[in-house]
Amino acid sequence: MSAHVYTLEKSYALSIGDSFKTLEKDPDVIKQLLRDTRSDGTRRSYEKDLRDFFNYSTEKEPARDTVLEFLHLEQRQAVALVLQFKGYLINERKLAENTVNRKLAAIKSMVAMGRRLGVCGYALNDVKAEKVQAYRDTSGIEASEYAKVLALIDRATLKGKRDYAILRLLWDNALRRNEVCALDVGDFNSQAGTLTIYGKGTGTQQTVIELTRKTVEALSDWIVASKKTDPDQVYEPMFGSLAYRKGDIEDRLIGESIRRLVVKLCKQAGISKRMSPHRVRHSSITTALDHSNGNYRKVQNLSRHANIDNIQKYDDNRQRQKQQREISDVLADLV
Repeated sequence: MSAHVYTLEKSYALSIGDSFKTLEKDPDVIKQLLRDTRSDGTRRSYEKDLRDFFNYSTEKEPARDTVLEFLHLEQRQAVALVLQFKGYLINERKLAENTVNRKLAAIKSMVAMGRRLGVCGYALNDVKAEKVQAYRDTSGIEASEYAKVLALIDRATLKGKRDYAILRLLWDNALRRNEVCALDVGDFNSQAGTLTIYGKGTGTQQTVIELTRKTVEALSDWIVASKKTDPDQVYEPMFGSLAYRKGDIEDRLIGESIRRLVVKLCKQAGISKRMSPHRVRHSSITTALDHSNGNYRKVQNLSRHANIDNIQKYDDNRQRQKQQREISDVLADLV
């Protein structure tokens, strides 16, 4: 038998796909979904939201077989399960519309990945998102109130230096918390006074922003105090948890830690409004509109909104409050 014939017969004996060692007969759909997602924040949300769904529906963690069993259901069965979960989120957990929609989007993304991998034959088009109210309170707090928050930080301590630098970025540059979390040491250029950030929901898209003198000083102070001045440390997280031992790899600070920091300090400062890192961003943008006479383009450079209509919403809310107060004062003076 010739070598050519032998090779041909051997190839016929192989099952299709045997040569591809990474090909899975029963794919891990959630694992592939997370691999296919660039944003760290989105990956964490997917993991949390899908865990919530499977814990509710099966009282189990979302293992590969459980996920495949769900994806192999008939469409009517899958839709019924997701609608039951949606009702639970709305009526029992009393979650906000945006949160409910985010969890539904995670399930739909998993189903879409299952369809792409050929292990799911249905879609969830009949599961509708909750209608979100168009008006949002974007006013935030006054600069004088935020100054009280900054004044509470003990900048003589290592934690205080870190927290002060974070809070300056949230206010001075209106950064989103995930943008702060994603920063590496090498993203900061102290000589140029700039910072490279990775925008909302992106993987490699970069924006270089100018920093204020106070923010440059705060970041420089933190980097020196945390001993991150070595050139080999440029890829280390800018902000870590501080809860690590010498020689361990530092954990990157997560968005929830920044949220807790903001909430705690704002309460200590006597601020009654419900605060979050995004509310600080609201405050920064609204204050910028106040001090630029409503210059949309200038403030858009601060907020980095892709659509200037978003800035108009901030300004509309700002004007609405001022105009309401003015007309109320007129009415009060008449009686």
